[in-house]
Amino acid sequence: MRIDAGSGPQGRRLPGAGTSPFPPIADYGFLSDCEANCLIAPSGQVEWMCVPRHDSPSVFSTMLDRAAGGFKVAPYGVREPTARRYLPGSLILETTWQTRTGWLIVRDAMVMGPWHHTEERAGRYRRPPTNYEAEHCLLRTVRCVSGAVELSVLCEPVFGYGRRRARWEFSGPGYGEVVTVGGDEGDPMLHLTTDRRLGIEDSIAVIRSRMTEGEQAFIALSWGSLPPPRTWEEATRKQWQTTEFWRQWITGGEFPDHPWREELQRSALTLKGLTYAPSGALVAAPTTSLPETPGGERNWDYRYTWVRDSTFALWALYTLGLDREADDFFAFIRDVAAEDDLQIMYGIDGERDLPETTLEGLGGYDGARPVRIGNAAVHQRQLDVWGTMLDSVYLHAKSRDQLPEPLWPVLLRQVEQAAAHWGEPDHGIWEVRGEPKHFTSSKLMCWVALDRGSRLARLRGQADYARKWETIAEEIHEDICRNGVDDRGVFVQSYGTTNLDASLLLVPLVRFLPANDPRVRATVLAIADELTRDGLVLRYRPEQTDDGLTGVEGTFTTCSFWLVSALVEIGEVVRAKALGERLLSLASPLGLYAEELDPVSGRHLGNFPQAFTHLALINALVHLIRAEETNRAAQFAPAHRNT
Repeated sequence: MRIDAGSGPQGRRLPGAGTSPFPPIADYGFLSDCEANCLIAPSGQVEWMCVPRHDSPSVFSTMLDRAAGGFKVAPYGVREPTARRYLPGSLILETTWQTRTGWLIVRDAMVMGPWHHTEERAGRYRRPPTNYEAEHCLLRTVRCVSGAVELSVLCEPVFGYGRRRARWEFSGPGYGEVVTVGGDEGDPMLHLTTDRRLGIEDSIAVIRSRMTEGEQAFIALSWGSLPPPRTWEEATRKQWQTTEFWRQWITGGEFPDHPWREELQRSALTLKGLTYAPSGALVAAPTTSLPETPGGERNWDYRYTWVRDSTFALWALYTLGLDREADDFFAFIRDVAAEDDLQIMYGIDGERDLPETTLEGLGGYDGARPVRIGNAAVHQRQLDVWGTMLDSVYLHAKSRDQLPEPLWPVLLRQVEQAAAHWGEPDHGIWEVRGEPKHFTSSKLMCWVALDRGSRLARLRGQADYARKWETIAEEIHEDICRNGVDDRGVFVQSYGTTNLDASLLLVPLVRFLPANDPRVRATVLAIADELTRDGLVLRYRPEQTDDGLTGVEGTFTTCSFWLVSALVEIGEVVRAKALGERLLSLASPLGLYAEELDPVSGRHLGNFPQAFTHLALINALVHLIRAEETNRAAQFAPAHRNT
């Protein structure tokens, strides 16, 4: 399959494709070293990269403005690669190029250090030692496998979200190394090293080199204290150790022997790449301001961690046997909640203040403005945060059959907060920027907080707290069943309305009611039949919900995967499998998902790749696989006869 700037998922042609200089969101490849990341277009150009952290100012912003710098490695004059893939079990991207005179293979990786134990990091967030270390280097290796190819490399950093072009100077002997100089305070110092001859043209580091069959080259962009590779042998060793890191990591998981094993592994690798190793946080996505509405204003910065993701992260990661990552993320949530009231979101090192501002200097992805950094939702009141926190604690404690003593004061404060405020209005799980309401899903998650809190109290032998919280949980349960259900027996978005909301698919998933309860079945089927567009799930109907924004968003991919899980819960396995297979067919060519999908064209919308979607994918596929196993076991169970 040939991929170009106008091809959508699985190579489908998108409306208007070819008229925009921006590649479709789904066509980007994602690389990470668990501290920083980058996105690479099919053209071989790095178009988004923030260093030294996921949420740092960008050094390449071409994804949001075609004039905002990039780092391209490709054959000269060739626009389209022949094929792209991740090396199996890794986050190493391989791109194959065919020219009129030869073939070239480029492999891109963000270098991981050897698989070893490092010292515990100092600072507030003290956690058990990790078993890897990033080397802060984007390594790009090139091999001519046939004929002869003219290699072209262009590296043009623009610091501070497109504000300041870098200036290169030669360093070291010969012409194989350049370094950025004269930047503003806070700009990273970038080193570019290669075994080819570099040139400097204005603010661009340039390579033009003819390669013949069997010849190899490397180009390394680094920003840390460790020395970059300076020879082909060093470069290949670092690429090999990175491959080994990812493959050893994925081997530590427990993946079912099933045709969907590869999809589960790709989602797990993506989630690992979205973690921030120094703190254990999980970023919602590596990007900012990729539009939910083409050309519209629904553009947000997702380079932070949401507490509610902890619940879904732990569900997914524990399910796959990836306990270390689940524990790291849990430790992050535990730490940020230890001293202050729990926020809905944090910076990736626990920062509590994430001021939202608009960048005037970037034109936006395909003209979608504003371009935002920071996120004002950090100050919203969302009552579900206590439930997600307590569900995480409960899952963690249940897996260990104990609750660590230092957690009890944290837990106590959060449950008491839910008990005191569950009856108040809020902005809801979708962070609507309209007036606060009594959202049913917010009450649902407050019930989760009290229910899980009472169970944990019993685990500790705290009978008084357990009885008290059970009583309040019953009160919330009765209130939801009285005010959050319409005349059809369907759970509704907010009290006093008949609006549907996809967050109510969580009713059976958090065990609020058994799956065979008529209200559960009615809610799941109503959402499946009425809150969908061409079979994919909307979060809500914008015309029914004052979310404070203009424009129409796409279908929300996380919610579509929730529907798969909920359909399995109510016994609609055939329908669930059909939806699951359709969603898998809509993955990007590299197996990734943005936040939303246009159900007609398959176009990916919103920030990319999105952790929430990959978490929901794992849970949905595991639901389906277990249902298949249960049905198979029942089918082949021996019949009992009276004798």
